[in-house]
Amino acid sequence: MGFSDRLHHIKFWPPFLLLTVTIGYSLYNEAAFLEILQSLNSWILTHFSWLFSWSALIILLIIGIIYFSPVSKVKIGGSEAKPILSKWRWFAITICTTIATGILFWGTAEPIMHLNQPPVDLSIKAGSFQARDFAMSAMFMHWTLTPYGMYTITGLVFAVCYYNLKQPFQIGSLVYPLFGKHAHGKVGTAADIICLYCLIAGMAASLGAGILTISGGLNTLFEFENNRFVLAIIGILIVATFMVSAASGLMKGIRILSDFNVRIFFLIASIFLFFGPVADLLHIAANGAYEYVAGFLPRSVNWDNNPGEAWFQSWTVFNWANWLAWTPITALFLGRLSVGYTIKQYIHVNLLLPAIFGALWMTIFSGSALHWDIQTSGELFELMQARGPESVVYALIKKLPTEIFIGTLFLVTTFISYVTAADSNTSAMSNICTKGVTPEHPESPIFIKIIWGSIIGLIAWVMIANAGIEGIKIISVLGGFPALLIVVLVVIGAVKLLIISPDLDKLEK
Repeated sequence: MGFSDRLHHIKFWPPFLLLTVTIGYSLYNEAAFLEILQSLNSWILTHFSWLFSWSALIILLIIGIIYFSPVSKVKIGGSEAKPILSKWRWFAITICTTIATGILFWGTAEPIMHLNQPPVDLSIKAGSFQARDFAMSAMFMHWTLTPYGMYTITGLVFAVCYYNLKQPFQIGSLVYPLFGKHAHGKVGTAADIICLYCLIAGMAASLGAGILTISGGLNTLFEFENNRFVLAIIGILIVATFMVSAASGLMKGIRILSDFNVRIFFLIASIFLFFGPVADLLHIAANGAYEYVAGFLPRSVNWDNNPGEAWFQSWTVFNWANWLAWTPITALFLGRLSVGYTIKQYIHVNLLLPAIFGALWMTIFSGSALHWDIQTSGELFELMQARGPESVVYALIKKLPTEIFIGTLFLVTTFISYVTAADSNTSAMSNICTKGVTPEHPESPIFIKIIWGSIIGLIAWVMIANAGIEGIKIISVLGGFPALLIVVLVVIGAVKLLIISPDLDKLEK
């Protein structure tokens, strides 16, 4: 079967042409392009912030109900199914697929912003201990249970539909519980097209953060000039690497990268913890955790203007949009990994363990950033304003022994983190555009992976070269909004399939 015969033309060409035209226009008229995107971004935030926030909260509630219900004992793939991955490798791939470069870039930059620019509506003094506790609670909010709930519910629905209900490897299978056989007609095709666009936007936003993190390290540690050319070279290297890894197939590429990367995560965190102010980190984390739990409900939905509409849109909704942009297609990949394990085990590996990992990471890195910024009367914030948010983590690294070694290790980790996440999702994107993908033949042609990888790289470079960190936020919201609409349908289907009327006999076959 030739390339054209294997291609799902109706799914491939619409997003490909839309994104190609978008890139072309951005290069032709940068100012007008950014103005259009900023207007769209503002409109979405003004009218749909409530839908982002309430959906995220309700998803957690639904997962809790599933976890404690009899359906949680159902094995994905049926009673005779065997796992394709050990629990460690399953966890490692899940972590690396879902965090991309997020915790590396935002783990130190975001809390410094919250510490020095807390929500106006809360009347918190910038740089105070109260602002510190708020900043830590915000990191727990944005990087633990709620975002992983989005991945968990969508991945679970796909896994059950794909393995237990024998539905095809398509986005349409996510809405099969709601639409039945119609999910693979026009509804499914539309969902595939929308989700391809969403994931490309989400991956481009995360790639942008990764490029900025690496460029900041090269500038701080080795005095490389930080300009558009350097950003382009970094982007090309990352894209080329994840395309080579994706071309090698899931079991050859991502298993090796993710296993190595998670071990490096733990090594870097251990070094920071060993040389860091452990007692202060625990104190900051405890205060932040208390404020996170106490304010979880109001701050999840901006209830009674807590923390305030402007801050809420700029940070919480932005974060949910960024996670959501990845969610539908990432769900296909995460669901594919879970065969042979029960639904309860799936929730452990995709929600609880990643949330614990995120909390520990933020305790060490966000806590360190907050500690040192207060100790130095805002030194890190001043550095951020002068040299960008990507400089913060390297300023912390400079406080450690053997800073060049640790800084280089951090650069390599950032590089591999994005490669690992992009590897899995590029494969999932390409599979959607390919005919004949089955559990027995799970890989798509290499050429399709190269096309999508190139488009992701170009969009990331355009946005960060022209708009920096604001470009990352804009493209996250624009990708997250259409994905949100898909996820809402998936959640309704999950309630129907797994809560209201689960057919345990059918699911367990």
